[in-house]
Amino acid sequence: MRIDILTLFPEMCGNYLNESIIGRARKAGRINVNCHNIRDYTKDRHRRVDDKAYGGGTGMVMQAQPVYDCAVSVISSEKNNKSRLIYMSPKGKTLNQALIKELAEEKWLVILCGHYEGVDERVLEELTFEEISIGDYVVTGGELPALILTDAVARLQKGVLPNEEAFSEESHYKGLLEYPQYTRPEVWNDRAVPEVLVSGHHANIEKWRREQSERATRERRPDLMAES
Repeated sequence: MRIDILTLFPEMCGNYLNESIIGRARKAGRINVNCHNIRDYTKDRHRRVDDKAYGGGTGMVMQAQPVYDCAVSVISSEKNNKSRLIYMSPKGKTLNQALIKELAEEKWLVILCGHYEGVDERVLEELTFEEISIGDYVVTGGELPALILTDAVARLQKGVLPNEEAFSEESHYKGLLEYPQYTRPEVWNDRAVPEVLVSGHHANIEKWRREQSERATRERRPDLMAES
């Protein structure tokens, strides 16, 4: 899978993407993730990419031209593959595991990070960007949301995690929250690991885990139970 992030802060994104599981997957060629500086495409001699909003109001708006030229440069780099264009925006549809699984099936994602008061609407319409939100709140820029989406999608790619069980048993993947996890020592602060987990009886362990997942979901996210 290829993912291209269009941003004003490529170093910020690169620092995260070079670390841990995602960083190792990039080095091993399991995923291809690239960061592109939108400022490199501005025609302003001071490298400005924003201006005042028409109609007044506080804050600045990212201009259409540098965003457009950056995006076109990226999507035209491969003639035989079509990218799915995503703009990280609090106005978009909310990201969830079902959407992550859908996006993980794509061959190529191009993710635009907004800043300031957002991006000139005309470039979003011109290139038909799909808007996605990470939740009903606002952060200072699209970089963190883009990294969240990239991380969640990348870890579903073949070879990024050791095996499918590494993600298929996690919260939300099957519509339930994950069961509790324990490790050594068996007793800590007078709290013992549940007996079933040290019994070696795999069927009972599987049953216990399912029950714990259902219980946690009912208590903490009953909306997920209603959706399943």
